[in-house]
Amino acid sequence: MLLEARLQAASEPARNAALGRRILDALKHYGARSVGFYWPLSGEFDARAAIAVWLAADAQREASLPVVKERGAPLEFHAWAPDTPMKIGHHKIAEPTSGRVVIPDLLFVPCVGFDADGYRLGYGGGYYDRTLAGWPGAKKPVTLGIAYEACRTDALQRETHDIPLDLIVTEAGCYPPPAD
Repeated sequence: MLLEARLQAASEPARNAALGRRILDALKHYGARSVGFYWPLSGEFDARAAIAVWLAADAQREASLPVVKERGAPLEFHAWAPDTPMKIGHHKIAEPTSGRVVIPDLLFVPCVGFDADGYRLGYGGGYYDRTLAGWPGAKKPVTLGIAYEACRTDALQRETHDIPLDLIVTEAGCYPPPAD
């Protein structure tokens, strides 16, 4: 049901335009210099255009995409730019061929569903939870889920390994809402 709702929402240009603007606003708000994001699968918001605009504004910025080195292992992020050659990796997802590992200070995470407390539902592989639990370095990245409002649920069933995201960004707002 959430996958269908997401697919429907993703087919509406106005929702995508609004979500792209909110992503750029979030990047400005957090002042990130290095961003990790994801290659879009069916129904996921395609953040590449927003990331390209963000990169073009400052040559010191860098973006990266996840690479699955092996099933069940944490993700590694490799440098990406709009002209980076790509290859098909694990799970038939495009990965950059750059080979240069990047440690992002802000990480966009795709959501199949989410709740107002910042918990997300993905595809069940646990890659992002594993990656965040074993993050290299002392400082974990700011984590921002990208979702469509149609995929918000009252509460997701949580497991002990689930890590809430700092913020979920949709075309209509942010969760949890900012404190006044």
